[in-house]
Amino acid sequence: MAMELFEPAARATLVGSLPHTDPERAVRVVLETMTEIPVWPQLTKYAAEQMMVQYLEGLPGVRRKEARLWVDTDDSDQEILAFYEDYLEVETKPSLLDSSRFVMGKATGRTFRLFLDRLAQKLDGVKAVKGQIVGPFTLLSGLTDQHRRALLFDDRFRDIVVKHLAMKALWQVHHLRRYGRPVILFLDEPGLAGFGTSAFITVSANDVKALITQVAEPLKQAGALVGVHVCANTDWGLMFECPLDIINLDAYQFFDRFALYRKQCLEFLQRGGIVAWGMVPTSEETLIDMVSAESLAQRWREHVKSLFGSEMSEASVVRRSLVTPSCGCGTLSERYAERVAELTRDLSRILRSL
Repeated sequence: MAMELFEPAARATLVGSLPHTDPERAVRVVLETMTEIPVWPQLTKYAAEQMMVQYLEGLPGVRRKEARLWVDTDDSDQEILAFYEDYLEVETKPSLLDSSRFVMGKATGRTFRLFLDRLAQKLDGVKAVKGQIVGPFTLLSGLTDQHRRALLFDDRFRDIVVKHLAMKALWQVHHLRRYGRPVILFLDEPGLAGFGTSAFITVSANDVKALITQVAEPLKQAGALVGVHVCANTDWGLMFECPLDIINLDAYQFFDRFALYRKQCLEFLQRGGIVAWGMVPTSEETLIDMVSAESLAQRWREHVKSLFGSEMSEASVVRRSLVTPSCGCGTLSERYAERVAELTRDLSRILRSL
C-alpha cells in the first residue's frame, strides 16, 4: 500500500481553509509554517473557493438564481449524457484530464495554481504535499434539487457526484505529484457529523462506505494517500472500515468519542494507517489564546496513554501520526488563523522531539 512508503512522524499540516483576502499572503503563511507538508489554502472569503462551491464546475444540472444554488434533476438529461461521455473518455485516457470539465477554473483554481508556482521555489525539506476536496457525503447531503431534496436521496446523482469528485481530486493529484513528493488528499466530510441522525435515517453505513470508497480508490490507484477529515463526532468505526490511509479528527474537543473505537484505531495504526490529530483548537478565538504548544503536547500524550496504554508505545504512535488544527481556519480572523498555524508547527516540533 502507498501509505507504507510514507512515515509522517508527527509532521504538521493544515486542514485547508484560511480567512485571508490576499492569496499571496495566505500561500506565504502556509509555506513558512508548514515547511514539510505544505497544503494549498482554500480562501473562504472568495465565493468561488468556498468548500461546496469550489467543486461544482462541470457537474451537470447546476443552477443558480440569486443566492440559491441547486441541481435540476428533471431537465438535465442532455447535460448528464455529456457528463458520462466526458467521464468515460478521461477514465480511458487520463492524459485528457487537463483539458476536461474536471479542471479547476480560473476563479476556483486561482489560489491552487498560485500555491503550485510558489511551492516550486521552496521544495527544500518538503516531505509530502497536501490537497483537499469536499467529501461525497457532505456534497450530496448539502446540495439539493429543485424540490429542495438532498441529492443524497437521488440514486442517479449519487453516481454522478462520486465520479465527478473522483475526477476533480485526480486532477489535483496529477498536479501535486509533479514535485516528486508523496501526495496527500483529504476528503473534507463535516456532513458526516449528521450521519445517524433522523435526517439520514434511510442512509446506511454501507451507503456511506460506498460513497467514500468510490472517491478514494481511484486516488489510491494513482498513488495518493487518502484521508478523511471530520470536524466533529461521527461513526469512527465506519471510517476505519473505509479504504483510507489517514483519519483526521478534532482531538481537542472530541477525543473522548474517538476513544470508544480504541481497538479499531490500534489495528488501523498497526497495519500502517495514519491518525492526523487535530489538536489545535479552531472553534473559538478565546480557546486559541488559552493554549500553548507545550500544553497541547501534554494533552496529546495523555490521550495516547489513555488510548493505547502499553499496547503501543508513544514513539510508535508518533511515527504513524500527523499534527493538524482541529478544523479549517476559515472562520477565524487572519491573525488567529496564523496563530493556529504557528501552534500546529510548534506542537509538531515538540512531538517529534519526544
